[in-house]
Amino acid sequence: MLVFGANWLVDGASGIASRAGISKLVIGLTIVAMGTSAPEAAISISAAVKGTSAIAVGNVLGSNVLNSLLILGLASVIMPLKVHESTVKYEIPFVFFATILFVILGLSDNEIGRGDGLVLWVLFIAYLCYLFYMSKYSKDSHKKKEKEKEEPKPEKPVWKLILLFVVGVALVVLGSNFTVDAATNIARIIGISERVIGLTIVALGTSLPELVTSVMAATKHEADIAVGNIVGSNIFNLLFVIGTAALITPVAYEQKFLFDSIVAILSVALLWFCVVFYKKRTLQRWEGIVMLMAYALYFGFLIPS
Repeated sequence: MLVFGANWLVDGASGIASRAGISKLVIGLTIVAMGTSAPEAAISISAAVKGTSAIAVGNVLGSNVLNSLLILGLASVIMPLKVHESTVKYEIPFVFFATILFVILGLSDNEIGRGDGLVLWVLFIAYLCYLFYMSKYSKDSHKKKEKEKEEPKPEKPVWKLILLFVVGVALVVLGSNFTVDAATNIARIIGISERVIGLTIVALGTSLPELVTSVMAATKHEADIAVGNIVGSNIFNLLFVIGTAALITPVAYEQKFLFDSIVAILSVALLWFCVVFYKKRTLQRWEGIVMLMAYALYFGFLIPS
């Protein structure tokens, strides 16, 4: 489900972008990012409502660290990723800011309350407005580039592209749900804490759509979708998922999450540094290996806890 679903999702999204004259980066930052983040949204909001805030917060923090280090690291090892200029200048710094804000809101009174949730939602709406502006701004230049290429490839009908995308999203979400349910039950039988379950098993399970989608996009040379998917997912997780959960019911932020929050901030900083270092706006294979090693180190710290 995950492999076939991700393949169809990428094909459908890139096809829709080309036909609509919208940049693939915008598609990656919005439709693909929100589609692949559906498991995080469902599980974190459900966990918060059920009173298991440790899984809700752990899932979001763990997913964002995993997205930045493991998934982009793996994708760039497979194929060096050229990162769009706006991603370097605006989207990655925005993730960095949103992560720091999340930590400040949590530490202020050891919870993300309804007022905090409203702040996160306002930022999310502002982010959507920015993407809407960017899609209009980049539309004409994208069409011009497509005309200049004059690729003779036959285009699939729009209905087929939409069907591929919808079925792809459904398969990756369904496949990740099976994985999360099985892995969580196994972990509880073994006796692993809720914090570690949220930060590792649930985070990995809910990030499987991002993993297979970004890796598949990298193999198809769709760097904008691969990177946009991860950056957009991280923003979506912090602002929409936690923001929505907090508006429904206050989400407890335990002090033990401070370490994981710092790691989440540092993981974005490392991604930012790797993008602008050595070769501008490109994630090289050796940088991907560094990111994978950083995640392995973090994972090693979690196991004993």
